[in-house]
Amino acid sequence: MFHSLRLRNYRLFFSGQIVSNIGTWMQRIAQDWLVFTLSGNDPLALGIAIALQFTPTLLLSLWAGVLADRVDKRKLLIGIQLGVATQALVLGLLDVTGLVTLWQVYVLCFALGCLSALEVPTRQSFTAEMVGRDQVASAVALNSSIFNMARIIGPAIAGFAITWVGTGWLFLANAVSTVAVLTGLAMMDPDKLFRSSTGVGRAKGQLREGLRYVRNRSDLITLMVLVFFVSTFGITFFTSLAIVAGNVFGTEADGYGMLSTLLAVGTFTGALMSARRGSRGGPRVRLLLISAFLLGALEFATAFMPTYLTFGLALIPLGFATITFLNTANALVQTAVSPEMRGRVMGLYVLVLIGGNPVGGPMTGWLADTFGGRAPFYVGGAMSALAAVVCAIVLIRRGGVTLPRPSRGQFRILTRR
Repeated sequence: MFHSLRLRNYRLFFSGQIVSNIGTWMQRIAQDWLVFTLSGNDPLALGIAIALQFTPTLLLSLWAGVLADRVDKRKLLIGIQLGVATQALVLGLLDVTGLVTLWQVYVLCFALGCLSALEVPTRQSFTAEMVGRDQVASAVALNSSIFNMARIIGPAIAGFAITWVGTGWLFLANAVSTVAVLTGLAMMDPDKLFRSSTGVGRAKGQLREGLRYVRNRSDLITLMVLVFFVSTFGITFFTSLAIVAGNVFGTEADGYGMLSTLLAVGTFTGALMSARRGSRGGPRVRLLLISAFLLGALEFATAFMPTYLTFGLALIPLGFATITFLNTANALVQTAVSPEMRGRVMGLYVLVLIGGNPVGGPMTGWLADTFGGRAPFYVGGAMSALAAVVCAIVLIRRGGVTLPRPSRGQFRILTRR
């Protein structure tokens, strides 16, 4: 389960991410709450902030994948983290001095989105360089486990800290937390990275080459279609939780932080289980399809929870299904492509994973504003379950997966090797 931690380079990365991710989630909660309060609890304003933060992914993630294939990923990540620290520092100083306005937060959300569009495909493809192909599934799951452990700790700290000292100091804390990941990246031994022996030089048409590679892989196309629909319409509850906490149950920032923490309990548990599965073998398509369907079904059921307590408890299995789906999709993509194409394919994967947020963010705000705070859960759950069923049918008809003989009386989806 923790075999990849035997590698020093990955240990350094893992350690830095523990601290940095806590700061990231503190900022995420503080930023959402700052927008929510500056706008007078307007769900549409929160949707706009999310859209601004994720719109750069539509413009930059494919080129970020090309860049990640061309240059030293470790050095590129160092530069990006310096930019992230600067963004958090500026936002924090504006907030603690009382000068912050809504339009400034919007601008800084867009700046952070540009950095994230570069960072995510680079970091995702760098994972394979740190641990090698055999340990990718385990490392992806461990990355997710610390991310979701931070999702438990960060929102819990943020929810109570906002009520005591306000949001500004949390942005400054996030700026300081990036020092940990910068230190880990700087201390790595480049000679022990699992880099492609051929390398990828600068040449024309590399982006088109990556797109052709995916176009000729029906398994990758189906996976990315499923990821797009689930992430765009289903995994919007990270945004809508603030709306549910404030407008449905009438809680303050600490109530929002507690809902985020309960969701993170499920995602953290799911990440640990994914790491355990990753140590036993590669990711499977059937797990991807089943977890996508369960994510949708559980999200739809959560919308019917009548009280704050039952709603919060329902977020735990929802978080488990969500992270199982995301980890399985990520590991399937990374293990299914050749090393020299990994950056470009991960750039496309990040585009379909995050690129739908400019649609999903405003949609979530509009649904909540028009039909009530529970509406994003109804719609997102139904869309995710439907997408899983349709993709399963497509794979079965194309012969990419098979059903067992009827005599066994069970339904299984097996990947075709």
